[in-house]
Amino acid sequence: MSSPLWQALPLYIVLTSLVTAALIFLAGEQRQKLRIVLNMGGALLKLGLIGILLVAVRSGESFVWRLNLMPGIDLVLKTDGLSLLFSTLSAVLWLLTTVYAIGYLERSPNRARFFGFFSLCVASTMGIAAAGNLFTFFIFYEMLTLATWPLVVHRGTSDARAGGRSYLRYTLPGSGVLLAGMIWLYQLTGQQDFIAGGEVADIVLGNENSLRMIFLLLLIGFGVKAALFPLHGWLPRAMVAPAPVSALLHAVAVVKAGAFGIVRLVYDVFGVELVQVLGMDLMLAVAASITIIYGSLLALRQTNLKRRLAYSTVSQVAYIALGAAVAGPLATIGGLVHLVHQGLMKITLFFCAGNYAEALGIKRIDQLDGVGRAMPWTSAAFTIGALGMIGLPPIAGFISKWFLGTGALAAGMPWVVGVLVASTLLNAGYFLPLLRRIWFSAPPPAWPGGEALSRGARLALVVPAVLTALSALGVGIFAGLAASPLGWVQFIVGNEYQ
Repeated sequence: MSSPLWQALPLYIVLTSLVTAALIFLAGEQRQKLRIVLNMGGALLKLGLIGILLVAVRSGESFVWRLNLMPGIDLVLKTDGLSLLFSTLSAVLWLLTTVYAIGYLERSPNRARFFGFFSLCVASTMGIAAAGNLFTFFIFYEMLTLATWPLVVHRGTSDARAGGRSYLRYTLPGSGVLLAGMIWLYQLTGQQDFIAGGEVADIVLGNENSLRMIFLLLLIGFGVKAALFPLHGWLPRAMVAPAPVSALLHAVAVVKAGAFGIVRLVYDVFGVELVQVLGMDLMLAVAASITIIYGSLLALRQTNLKRRLAYSTVSQVAYIALGAAVAGPLATIGGLVHLVHQGLMKITLFFCAGNYAEALGIKRIDQLDGVGRAMPWTSAAFTIGALGMIGLPPIAGFISKWFLGTGALAAGMPWVVGVLVASTLLNAGYFLPLLRRIWFSAPPPAWPGGEALSRGARLALVVPAVLTALSALGVGIFAGLAASPLGWVQFIVGNEYQ
């Protein structure tokens, strides 16, 4: 099919969340059942549309929707294998986060505001996934910033407002740097769509230094949201947000948008060969490696559970940038599949941290003693997520690290294996003590916050955590299947990045 309506499928996926957000805002605070129907209906419709695209793209079809805004400036939404990797992850995890958030916010005020901006975040992320050029990416990238801030400050406390200010202090200047790099690139090349291999190579001669600076500006703009060192400071401070927001920040939306931008920059704007010619691959690999080790070292020092998970995210998301820097088929597979694997594992951990806090008032690591006996399902899910982050086979994290390590050796960068080994040891250093406390320490006479959740709310919180944990385990066990995330990434690399 090639009709305009069929080609506009990427637009419909964005609109499902935009329309849902508008209807939730219009419905207001009191109409809870309608809000639940809108949330779940929009999420399920989006998944259905993405399923159609997965089948069509696998069979060789492509989708491009283009709107000319002014001479030389187009809004472009397109679907390729990479965009579907990100949008499928986002749609699946957003559905589960919606269920989780409904239970989590059962008795909270301002739920209409929360879910309205929640849906705007979904729309922004889908727009980022489907963006066909830098201009379109930038529009949705900034929309994501503005839609996420009300979620970070949702509780309205002084800590929440401080976390929101920190978020904006990092992301808004980062957006300015990104815009400067875009304008400079457009001045040199004109508008260019994202194309595997990039198109910038046509203007290299005599512009090498300019292109290095442009690459650096764009990398900084994406690196802020990806929390690359030293641009990571906002992320731990944003942990004052409710647990569903923390899950979104770390597993689906903001940090993944930045990492996805780095992938597009390397593979679809400049192209791997040009990045290597300009010498920017080593710079990116070093920055990612420093971030991996530094984030893990800081995670070791944290006594607050969510802050330890936050610094773990700083470390783990840098694996994606490392895969892009090393390049080569195997490292590319490792970096891209970690988009999915890290999302499944990290959302599990944040769901569980939220469960501990809401059910028993547990927020600090020293309060985890014996919680496995009180909350066995949540604790089992947390254990799978933590062991996956360490890289224990057959959980998803092992697959990512294996391909990154073998890819680094194939690319003649054996020092990267040392970074991965050090990271794995540090991962074990900050996760294994938690598991020892959860399963092998005696519980306290009373939990910090008692047990305040109703049975229905507890079920809505536990089921998403168990499902994402089982998914992290399943995509590792069944990684060899064509329908697995690894199988899809191998399809992407085989068809788009070779």
